[in-house]
Amino acid sequence: MINQEAKELNDRIQPKIYSFLSEKGKEIYFPKQGILEQTKEAKGKEINATIGIAIEDNKEVMCLESIKKNILLKPNKIFPYAPSYGIKELREIWETQIKQKNPSLNAEQTKISLPIVTSGITHGLSIISYLFINPNEEVILTNLFWENYNLIIENGYNARLKPVNTFKENGFDLENLQKELQGEGKKIVLLNFPNNPTGYSLTNTEAEELIQVIKEAAEQKQILIICDDAYFGLFYEENVYQEPLFSKLANLHENVLAIKIDGATKEDYVWGLRLGFLTYGAKNIDSETLTALEEKTAGTIRGSLSSCCHLSQSLLLEAFRSSTYKEEKENKYLILKSRYQKVKETLKNEKYKQFFTPLPFNSGYFMCVKLNENLNGERVRKVLLENYNTGVVALGNLLRIAFSSVSEENIELLFDNIYNACKSLFVQKGIDKYTAPMEAHKFMK
Repeated sequence: MINQEAKELNDRIQPKIYSFLSEKGKEIYFPKQGILEQTKEAKGKEINATIGIAIEDNKEVMCLESIKKNILLKPNKIFPYAPSYGIKELREIWETQIKQKNPSLNAEQTKISLPIVTSGITHGLSIISYLFINPNEEVILTNLFWENYNLIIENGYNARLKPVNTFKENGFDLENLQKELQGEGKKIVLLNFPNNPTGYSLTNTEAEELIQVIKEAAEQKQILIICDDAYFGLFYEENVYQEPLFSKLANLHENVLAIKIDGATKEDYVWGLRLGFLTYGAKNIDSETLTALEEKTAGTIRGSLSSCCHLSQSLLLEAFRSSTYKEEKENKYLILKSRYQKVKETLKNEKYKQFFTPLPFNSGYFMCVKLNENLNGERVRKVLLENYNTGVVALGNLLRIAFSSVSEENIELLFDNIYNACKSLFVQKGIDKYTAPMEAHKFMK
């Protein structure tokens, strides 16, 4: 039986947005009549016996000196629980940054929620799945995707991934996605640009075409768009669409609910701090609905990990306040861009085509090479480990290469190692791929 607080919360949500919620999403709420509310009312009282933490006699938060001595921040910014929503000031700064990075949001006067803090992108995607995806529902996404989607969406929530082709020739394959949007009923689409594993972002033309396709489909049906913007900002070519698609989708059509999951994890190089943000937007959505979605999100967090790490949030907040923050971030970006450019330059060498060709890439941390049909990715990966002191990720007949973690001076050596590993597999068996392609194919598979 649905909780009364959940019923009251549901009544505050516009019917069109309410219909996007999963059955679990309809039942979840953020408790306002229990311990949390009573603790809030007791805040500032001389004697406060409501807080579930330990306090010293001098009213400082209790902590171990062996931990405290290694952190410069004050104990009250480290050890107490943070709110389930996240620290308010941090959320407000992230919202400001979103609007600064995405002029379209301001130009179209788009209403968005105040971002909720999540414990990284994975946690954010799990929250979205809880709130909006029912068992057996399909989630449309490109067929080259981050493997955690399987664990979160399929294993975690018993939904089904519906992959569509990623590339057509040297660009994004919009045609297959368009076909999937033509079916009956509500559609759920997961977009990840810059993409993991390929390092591809839509060009300006592709982005505008995709937005138009979604708008046309929304004339006939409801579409939930999940924008995984984990690598936002790491664009290395001028023709790449410089804003997340969320900036246009959040005010595209009343039948579109856009959800943006992003974070400091990659954007600010703080992977282990586990900090993400979840933001909602839809055309003509009202403030009451946005607040209610925030409450449901906070309720989901409250019912799983209670709240995200206070220390991580405080560290990020201090960084945002720093006068050197923007300069530091720009310097790191330039290092990654330089590595990207070195990869592009290195792959111009015609010899590599003998064994592999790069998939399109223009952004992010990664790129992929496609091995020729008579080579197996796992075999090549093992040879690289055993004989060339080199590690890459094998994805079928693709190798995913994180150039973000390779120094510029080693990039040419990396691709030479891949080339030589491929070549050695033929030499070992005395196989000439040009004169004995079938034999080579059997051996390598």
